[in-house]
Amino acid sequence: MRHAKTNENANTNENDNKNDNTNANTNANADRNGNGYMRWNRFGIRGSVMAAAVASAALVVTGCGSGESPSASASPASGSPASVSPDSATPTHVTSPSVTSPSVASPSVASPSVASASASAAAVTPAVDSSRGAAAAAPVCSVGSLKVAARQAADRPSGTGTGAAIVEFTNSSAKACVLKGHPTVAGAGNGSPEKNAPLSVTNTGTASPVTLAPKGKAWVKLTFVQVQGEADGFCESGAEPVVYPTLVIGLPGAGKHQVALDDGQFAQCDNKVTVTAVSAVKPT
Repeated sequence: MRHAKTNENANTNENDNKNDNTNANTNANADRNGNGYMRWNRFGIRGSVMAAAVASAALVVTGCGSGESPSASASPASGSPASVSPDSATPTHVTSPSVTSPSVASPSVASPSVASASASAAAVTPAVDSSRGAAAAAPVCSVGSLKVAARQAADRPSGTGTGAAIVEFTNSSAKACVLKGHPTVAGAGNGSPEKNAPLSVTNTGTASPVTLAPKGKAWVKLTFVQVQGEADGFCESGAEPVVYPTLVIGLPGAGKHQVALDDGQFAQCDNKVTVTAVSAVKPT
């Protein structure tokens, strides 16, 4: 019995030794596997970083070969060192330079062209006053370039005389010309200019240049002191009415023009007339 127990103890110790050896081997393998895992892990991460760097370098070579600007190809290289850390780097950090670098580079490439386009547009756009340029370029209408006509105005003082007349100036030349100012008015002296009877003129409105294109028109309105009564009529002032078959209308720089009414004669009182400035708008 004592011998059997001794053998049993020996077997137990032998099994314990085997277990210890097995555990030791297991621990050794675990250490090797652990060390191997750590080495693989580090080499694996570094390998990923190096792979990303190689991919970025390939993008740089491709960009240079396709004609991209230096600023577009340089941006991936400047972003790659920040992500190379064996312990703290993650796949997100490794892949981010290749994703974000093209979007960073594109504004720097586009911005010079936008700036140059806006600068060139500003350089070729002068500030010009077109109305002043047209007025300065066109000469004053000459006597021979104007055709003049007159008719009785619809809006006129009540009475039996002419009351008011519209005088129309037409540019009969092949070039634009300018009229400006208030007219002078005189009764024509039986075809003799030295016998003309100037009327007393009252100006109304502001004078401004009016440019007449070929066949363009401008107008002035003459308002007389109206004749009253029937037959020969009378003037409220007590003076005798005066009738002129034609009037002589003068414009500053454009000469004097003799004109008759399209129907009738100019009958008025007191040799007074109120005139408007030359206008591009036809009066009534």
